[in-house]
Amino acid sequence: MRAPSDAILFEATLRPNPPLPPVALKAIVAVAATFNLAFGIYFVWRGAWPVTPFMGADVVLLAWALNATRQAAKLWERLTLTPESLAIERHPPKGLQENLAFNPYWLRVDLEEPMGRRSRLTLHSHGRAVEVGAFLAPCARLTLAEALRSALRRARETPLR
Repeated sequence: MRAPSDAILFEATLRPNPPLPPVALKAIVAVAATFNLAFGIYFVWRGAWPVTPFMGADVVLLAWALNATRQAAKLWERLTLTPESLAIERHPPKGLQENLAFNPYWLRVDLEEPMGRRSRLTLHSHGRAVEVGAFLAPCARLTLAEALRSALRRARETPLR
C-alpha cells in the first residue's frame, strides 16, 4: 500500500492521433500512383513528356509524407503527479527518452490564448519551462490544462509526511 504522499493524484498518457493503418496508406499511394500514371501516359501521348517526372515525384513525396506521419505518431508523453513531484516522461519516435520532474508547489501551468492550433501548453518552475501536448488538438490541450491545474491544487493541499 502506498503512503499518502506517494498517491498518484493525476496521470495522463498523451499520444497523437494515430494515422491510418499501413494497408490503407499503401492503398492511397497506389491510387495516387495509378492516377498519375494514367495522366502521365496522356501527357506523353499529347507531347508534353516533361510533365511526367514531376508526376512521379508527386507520388514519391506523398509516400514520404505519409510515412513521416506514421513515424511521428509513435511519440508519447506521460504526466504523473504525486504530492511530491510532477514527473514527465517523453518518448520520441527516435532518440532517447527524456525524464523531467517538477515540484508541484512551484509549478505554473500556462496555456496561450486565444486557443488555436499554435497555442502552447507550457509548464514553468524555477526558470525551467517545458511544453507538453504539442501534438494535441486545442480543445484537448485546454482539457489537459484544466485537469492539471485542478490536480496541482489538490497536490498543494495534500500534507507531506
